[in-house]
Amino acid sequence: MSKLNTSVKKVVLAYSGGLDTSAIIPWLKENYDCDVVAFVADVGQGEEELVGIEEKALKSGASACYVVDLKDKFVNELISPAMQAGAIYEEQYLLGTALARPVIAEAQVQVALEVGADAVCHGCTGKGNDQVRFESTFAALAPHLTIIAPWREWHMRSRQELLDYLAERDIKTSASATKIYSRDANLWHISHEGGELEDPWQQPSDQVWTLSNSPQQAPDKEEVVELKFNAGELVAINGTEVSQTEALIVLNTIGAEHGVGRIDIVENRLVGMKSRGCYETPGGAIWYQALRGLEELVHDRPCQRLRHQLGQQLADLLYDGQWFTPVREALLASVTVLASKLTGTVRIGLYKGNITVLGRQSPYSLYSEAFATFEQDEVYQQKDAAGFIRLFSLASRIRALKQGGLA
Repeated sequence: MSKLNTSVKKVVLAYSGGLDTSAIIPWLKENYDCDVVAFVADVGQGEEELVGIEEKALKSGASACYVVDLKDKFVNELISPAMQAGAIYEEQYLLGTALARPVIAEAQVQVALEVGADAVCHGCTGKGNDQVRFESTFAALAPHLTIIAPWREWHMRSRQELLDYLAERDIKTSASATKIYSRDANLWHISHEGGELEDPWQQPSDQVWTLSNSPQQAPDKEEVVELKFNAGELVAINGTEVSQTEALIVLNTIGAEHGVGRIDIVENRLVGMKSRGCYETPGGAIWYQALRGLEELVHDRPCQRLRHQLGQQLADLLYDGQWFTPVREALLASVTVLASKLTGTVRIGLYKGNITVLGRQSPYSLYSEAFATFEQDEVYQQKDAAGFIRLFSLASRIRALKQGGLA
């Protein structure tokens, strides 16, 4: 067998322990004749996915395996600013997969530089968004590294072929040919694709959802949660000070019980095709709605509209894998200015899949009962509105007069 690139001596693989990356390790050794170092990113995907993963990587042929805890970095540097911006893709998706990719790919590059690797490798397919996200990060942080994408190079096309490949090499795997769904889990969300979801007419079956109750299964009693923010950062839940990572864990548990944060969407992938996915983001949905409720209190209309524009731009940028760019730096600089006023407490009601803002308060509140009241007041002269309306509608008045030949 001829080698694909004899100049590659050591490669760092983004390793999950699943079927694809388990097959990639021996494939790299056979086709590139190189040393393979496995890199595992802990972004809160769950202990069950991490137990024994180092041993599994070594038995698959890796010379070493690095497991890096990225949970706090993920929450503080990606999730928190994305929530301050209100970054949401195509009006529903809270970017659970896209948000994790910059921290994972950045850490992979750091490991590659530390071990003296000359290449990095990922297990993304040639159809998805993740290949762009990983490789854009590699290009921005270490353009000298060779990028290897096996799904664009090898001839295997099915799970059964991968299973046969591993069996021929006596490499054990817990995967099977009957896997129905493709899932991606982290501290922010879990995504589900495949199976009946490939038909957009089919309703997701109960076995799709793994993290949260359905609204029908949720408790019959509303639960009230208080979230406290300081300059846009989540600092306390129900009066108890917590880190943002701890807060997210708490909100995930509460939200999952009440069936919030489920979406079923047909989204536009960056590569041009549409894909259907189901996402569960219970804690994130609460976090998102709480911040939106707080900003209603502290931002005037121009600030709210600017925040919305920034959020949409940041969502597209994240989805497209353009985190390590000057545009992102500029966007977050603006977001930080607006978030400086997002200090206060929001009371949220959770009931059978619904999230309701029940109350909000802030030292930066622009709401004035003295001005807004329907009762008698002494601070607003209603007769002043006549002049404002006359000037505000002046263009319409002139147009009508011109068209009627009266001016």
